[in-house]
Amino acid sequence: AIEVEVWSLTPDAFGKFVAAIPAPLGMGTLRLDDGTATKGFIVENEGIKDARDISSFGGWRNYIAQAGGSDATRKGAVA
Repeated sequence: AIEVEVWSLTPDAFGKFVAAIPAPLGMGTLRLDDGTATKGFIVENEGIKDARDISSFGGWRNYIAQAGGSDATRKGAVA
């Protein structure tokens, strides 16, 4: 499983947030372990073609911690 954060936004705030998401990222529907569905980040195929699969870390925060840094802008990783 991949660790996620679920945030609550007003419809207006969500619309503004989505409008600011750059390609190749986007929003899609994700199914959580408890069976509920929520909106979350997805990425187009072109965005992951040379990326390293970091799914085994269980999430972005674990990847950063085990990689020895706190730089949230590391490139070349995909969960």
